[in-house]
Amino acid sequence: MDAALRLLDQAGDGLHRAQVHGRPVVLKRRTGAPAGFFAAEAHGLEVLRATGAMRIPDVLALGADGIVLEDLGHGRPTSAQWSAAGAALATLHRTTGAAFGFDADGWCGDSTQDNTRDSDGHRFFAERRLLPQARWARDAGLLAAADIARIESICERLPGRLPTAPPVLVHGDLWSGNLHACADGGLALIDGAAVHHGWAEGDLAMLVLFGGPPELFFDAYQKAAGIGADWRERAPLLNLYHLLNHLNLFGAGYLHQVQAVLKRFA
Repeated sequence: MDAALRLLDQAGDGLHRAQVHGRPVVLKRRTGAPAGFFAAEAHGLEVLRATGAMRIPDVLALGADGIVLEDLGHGRPTSAQWSAAGAALATLHRTTGAAFGFDADGWCGDSTQDNTRDSDGHRFFAERRLLPQARWARDAGLLAAADIARIESICERLPGRLPTAPPVLVHGDLWSGNLHACADGGLALIDGAAVHHGWAEGDLAMLVLFGGPPELFFDAYQKAAGIGADWRERAPLLNLYHLLNHLNLFGAGYLHQVQAVLKRFA
């Protein structure tokens, strides 16, 4: 631990690969990172690991400006490993919570996530996810008043658009890059700063937002979870949160995708 912290202190900003006592590690450092930024990642990874559902990198050291993680390497999954990962994600999603939210706030990219607990999933998604992102985009001049009105209308109609479902442990930022292929080809979850108790379909939806795993992954998930493929019909609405987040983080290039969802569901 001390050696890993020393290495972290000496590293420049960015992502680096190194060794600590002969063990391959990944160092992530960001000078002046927001308070709790890397602590949220470490905490989320530890909570995911505690389920035993999927492989999670060990957290070897944590500092205010960075984190040192086990280096999982890079490999190419077999069909069997993709199927195993789909079933494993379904196992993870069987870890239920008492309410939506988490015991600490988190981060989705560089955006803060308010994880104040709520017993109502539709209200949580509206008030802790969609509406804050909409306000940030409005204040930055990225969304017009008509767009905000559509988002507010969607929030009011969520109970009729999305089925009632229990709060389960989710990764929260599960684009394909955070479903990491390890050196042996097995799949692991990385970057856990957005972990919370939410809707399982939210993880599935993000996996298809920017291209994702092969269909056999989803087939295995659906079989293990005992669900059909109708979650795909709701995926664009669930992904509105991530599209708004990308609009706020990366600019107007995502406006067309946001507005397409608004026109479809408002």
